[in-house]
Amino acid sequence: MFRIDDGSPAPLGATFDGRGVNFALFSANATGVELCLFDPKGNREIERVPLPRRTDQVWHVYVDGLVPGQLYGYRVHGPYDPRRGHRFNPHKLLIDPYARQLYGRVRWHEALFGYRMAGERSRTPDRRDSAPSMPKCIVEDPSHRWGDDRPPHRPAPDSIVYEAHVKGLTQLHPEVPQAMRGTYDALGHPAVIEHLVRLGITAIELLPIHAFVDDRFLVEKGLRNYWGYSTLAYFAPEPRYLGNAGTAGLKSAVRALHDAGIEVILDVVYNHTCEGNHLGPTLSFRGIDNAVYYKLSPDDPRFYWDSTGTGNTLNVSHPRVLQMVMDSLRHWVEHYHVDGFRFDLASTLARDPHDFAPRAAFLQACAQDPVLSRVKLIAEPWDIGPGGYQVGGFPIPWGEWNDQFRDTTRGFWRGDPGQLPKLTQVMTGSREIFEPSGRSPWASVNFVTAHDGFTLQDLVSYNERHNEANGENNKDGHNHNLSWNAGVEGPTDDPEILELRRRQKRNMMASLLLSQGVPMLLMGDELSRTQGGNNNAYAQDNEISWLNWRDQGDPEFLGFVQALIGLRRRYDAFRRRDFLSGKTVPRNGLKDVYWLAPEGREMTEGDWGDGLRRTLGMQLGNDAPDGQRFLILLNAAPDPVEFHLAPEPRDGWLAVFDTRLPGGLVRGTPATLNSGGTFPLDARSLVLFQHAPAAART
Repeated sequence: MFRIDDGSPAPLGATFDGRGVNFALFSANATGVELCLFDPKGNREIERVPLPRRTDQVWHVYVDGLVPGQLYGYRVHGPYDPRRGHRFNPHKLLIDPYARQLYGRVRWHEALFGYRMAGERSRTPDRRDSAPSMPKCIVEDPSHRWGDDRPPHRPAPDSIVYEAHVKGLTQLHPEVPQAMRGTYDALGHPAVIEHLVRLGITAIELLPIHAFVDDRFLVEKGLRNYWGYSTLAYFAPEPRYLGNAGTAGLKSAVRALHDAGIEVILDVVYNHTCEGNHLGPTLSFRGIDNAVYYKLSPDDPRFYWDSTGTGNTLNVSHPRVLQMVMDSLRHWVEHYHVDGFRFDLASTLARDPHDFAPRAAFLQACAQDPVLSRVKLIAEPWDIGPGGYQVGGFPIPWGEWNDQFRDTTRGFWRGDPGQLPKLTQVMTGSREIFEPSGRSPWASVNFVTAHDGFTLQDLVSYNERHNEANGENNKDGHNHNLSWNAGVEGPTDDPEILELRRRQKRNMMASLLLSQGVPMLLMGDELSRTQGGNNNAYAQDNEISWLNWRDQGDPEFLGFVQALIGLRRRYDAFRRRDFLSGKTVPRNGLKDVYWLAPEGREMTEGDWGDGLRRTLGMQLGNDAPDGQRFLILLNAAPDPVEFHLAPEPRDGWLAVFDTRLPGGLVRGTPATLNSGGTFPLDARSLVLFQHAPAAART
């Protein structure tokens, strides 16, 4: 039917050259590889082509006359010997690790498993054909043209990140056409982008869009893998978000976001795959070369070495697996023009082979790569393995999710004792954590809420998780929420409690956006999105997780967040390029930061040691390039405090932002605070003052 030639071992994957398609698949331990071609619906295998050549452990073939759109998969021959780490089974159709697109989805059936269900210890592989239950790879059409697309290249210190979900952000948007909702096309809809622009967002960080699998245990409960942390193919966009435009819809969305000055960051999962532990299905990597793609137990290769909690760990220590990850990352930058990546459980990627190393091969490869060294790289700097908590452990130029900012900010505004020393660290970019590696404040990606945990509205509405909808008897998710419901669990009509919850949201959002580092907001927090107390909504592809664009009971909070972001973007003091140090600024004789006690003095050692103190002043901007100086007063105590300023230096301050106000911005005649004067700082409030020398003379 087609003319077959040896082809080339590079590039890996399926490559159309205008005349035919070259197929190349790496497998070090295989004894043979077959290319399986399918009809347009993926129901019937129309031809099976043995790959005729093997060069440097890459099997390859060229099929003349084949065109983009062709569906295919692989069957790989080799030993089935789990005791030695080999799980080859040619009865299982396998996804090409380099597949650029997928057709269909995994339909759970016993045939997907490589072993006899009677016992995984059996040395006899299962002989049922898995093809009817498998998605198929698609030969990609490489003809897309980007025109004059120009990535924004936003400096990290100027970034405002918005963590979002393609479907969750767009599924209920009233201005997005019904047929478009939940797709990549909708992500680029003008109404969605307008919201991000008006909010002041500079980068959208998308939860995983690599093709992934709905876990079997979820499907059996009538649920889906909503978050997407179960990757099947590292080069292919998740098909469930494809609209009428196909993958071109994703490229158009990226282009539209770029045109609006918004970068696109992908949350990527290279630490593990959807194939799970030794009892999992054979879908791709396990059947292609299990002993290479996964880290196996040194004592018993039948089992996996697992630092991820998912059953397996991708073996990025192997050169070919590392190559795949690097090729995948470059693919998303070069073919989809994304601007950066957030790496799930990034500590696992830096284990070489089992211990974390700041000079691990993966980290060094990223640093020297001519493509990846120019995009944003953000680590989730932990996993569950030994020594896996590595906040501060990554090298230049990495940014890191800073969970210490999250926990300290939550604990401070909840009124927990002993929070002030740590609060000063996280509000100034966590110098103690990031400076030793030579990095700057923007290495700290600060957040109060993220997809994993409570939304901001739920953080102030629930003391306990409420994950019953997940079908795990409310045992899933974590208990370390550091939340406070203000007196009533969940919804209430009590006006005092509602106002206190609104104030607490404003306090935490102000702390986030007035701190050094890169702030990250969670999708919908600005609209008071609730998940009904579910702090682990990974399986809730429904109204629990989707953003409800209607009024959620706090209509002025959106304007509050917009105003805060506007302040941050306007003034240099909140977007420092280097760390505050407390040293004197030569041009004015002032320190670059002052920590003030409400008694009218700088904080003393005894003050810092007083665990019951919940009130603090922070004066900064004395060395800001734009010359604008600010004073932040914070009071997390349940009672008001008279905040005194010392007589010297002679200064005057005008209140410009106040969390007691629903909209935040101080309008009309602002409150004045002069040297030697006092300010009545309400309970649980934050007030921002701007330097106004004339105020000291009035």
